Amino acid sequence: VKSKTVADVVEALIGAFLSTGGEMAAISFINWLGIKVDFINIQYKRHFPMHPESLVNIRHLESLLNHSFRDRSLLVEALTHGSYMLPEIPRCYQRLEFLGDSVLDYLITEYLYNKYPGMPPGLLTDLRSASVNNDCYAQSAVKAGLYKHILHASQELHKQIIQTVNNFEQLSMESTFGFESKTSFPKVLGDIIESLAGAILVDSGYNKDIVFWSIRPLLEPMVTPKTLRLHPVRELNELCQKEHYNMKNPVVSCENGVASITIEVEANGAVHKHTCTASDKKTATKLASKEVLKSLKISFSRT
Repeated sequence: VKSKTVADVVEALIGAFLSTGGEMAAISFINWLGIKVDFINIQYKRHFPMHPESLVNIRHLESLLNHSFRDRSLLVEALTHGSYMLPEIPRCYQRLEFLGDSVLDYLITEYLYNKYPGMPPGLLTDLRSASVNNDCYAQSAVKAGLYKHILHASQELHKQIIQTVNNFEQLSMESTFGFESKTSFPKVLGDIIESLAGAILVDSGYNKDIVFWSIRPLLEPMVTPKTLRLHPVRELNELCQKEHYNMKNPVVSCENGVASITIEVEANGAVHKHTCTASDKKTATKLASKEVLKSLKISFSRT
């Protein structure tokens, strides 16, 4: 038996304990396996001599998040970029982002598993990938206006955020995961959704239900099987593998901060080739893949 098969079975058993007996049952099983998972309840103490109300709009943000913070310094920390240096703010959002990243992944996975019983695991994975990614979170942050509340001191970041907001009207409002966008999102926009989730988790005494109750409205509309669209890069790769099309290695060039990608596919004796430029390689690849897919689909309709 392959080691991966054994690992998959162990993961499936953990999932079975979790879905039928809850988290404590799953933890007990993990401990029984010899993987010791101990939890020590330590009161989370913070001694930040700050006045949160003078730094962020507490009332508006608490209303937006549907959560009243017991420790409002957590809200300030969750919105503080690394470029913003003040003595009364000892650290930026990264620790809370680390925490929020994990808890949102878990909560959205749990939500999808329970909402779609019997759904094949491959489709569940696709739904999660479309729901849990930085572009999805960034788009949600722009729609909610959270970008206005980020504490930073970077002119470059300011320009990137303004450009993203100006381009936002061109994005599909039906999609929350950004695959159709023609712009790249500053990472900080997605990060603050995660850091806010982390802040709420800590402030609520690690109550995950409160986190989901607070963050889920920002992520609406949630991706469904009917609205799911694969990432253009993945869709193109899978199509080429399925139909045995010849997909050549992408031609990449970067000059003066602009990435250029050329993607070429030979299909049924025809060449489908497109070049796209963007501020980064990832976005250029996505756009070029999308154009080649469009060309292939047009050729399908003519045959």
